Amino acid sequence: MSISPQLLVSENSLSKSSKSSKYANMFNKVPQITLVFWLIKMMSTTVGETAADFMIFNFKLGLPVTSLIMTVLFSIVLVIQLKAKDYIPWKYWLTVVFVSILGTLITDNMTDNLGIPLSYSTIGFSIILAVVFAIWYAREKTLSIHHIDTFARELFYWTAILATFALGTAAGDWFAEGLSIGYQNSTLIFAIGIALITGGFYVLKLNAVLCFWLAYILTRPLGAALGDWLSQPIKNGGLDLGVTSISVVFLLMIVGLVGYETYKKSGRISRN
Repeated sequence: MSISPQLLVSENSLSKSSKSSKYANMFNKVPQITLVFWLIKMMSTTVGETAADFMIFNFKLGLPVTSLIMTVLFSIVLVIQLKAKDYIPWKYWLTVVFVSILGTLITDNMTDNLGIPLSYSTIGFSIILAVVFAIWYAREKTLSIHHIDTFARELFYWTAILATFALGTAAGDWFAEGLSIGYQNSTLIFAIGIALITGGFYVLKLNAVLCFWLAYILTRPLGAALGDWLSQPIKNGGLDLGVTSISVVFLLMIVGLVGYETYKKSGRISRN
């Protein structure tokens, strides 16, 4: 799947504040929306799916212990991210990776330990996400990620992100397993969904903020379905590449792209 490097970049023009663009760029806590952003985001979602399975089964920690460990680690990483004064690539993307793993574990606990059907989880997290967006907009009058420049907005942002990851995990598993669509077909369906949103943005001129969040939500089930398709045994509809291999390869790719983002950011700072 290919996503245009310019996807949703024009969102920068929305919800302008009285601050100058230089001031906004200094303090906004979220990266620019480019092809690299979408690549890291999608791979982070896949790592969230495979890394959770790796810890549960390869380390034999079990779901409850793994969930507890990841909750503690996510809390530590989130504090590090919240204390940053502006966008620091490694801090931001490390938080995304951990929130991806935690979102996966939340849904897995609801399914495996509480017996909640994936369809109910999908509907429930959709409602939770809608409520978060409603409260966020009522308070801040914008959902644009180009204005994550206050502590309150960042808390809303990460709450919404966690909800999207839990929702995406539930939706991805529901499509692939609950509806028996399969991992490969589910991957294709979610990829087509993102392509349609991209077309709606460019052709129909749909709202940029709406398109961004819809695409962001769909990248989670896309990454979950892709991760399962690559890692699950052939008898289960996967390619049997293993959770270890997929986790390591995607993590290395994420590290490389985050390094590139860091290099670009340092170059911009030195020129200023």
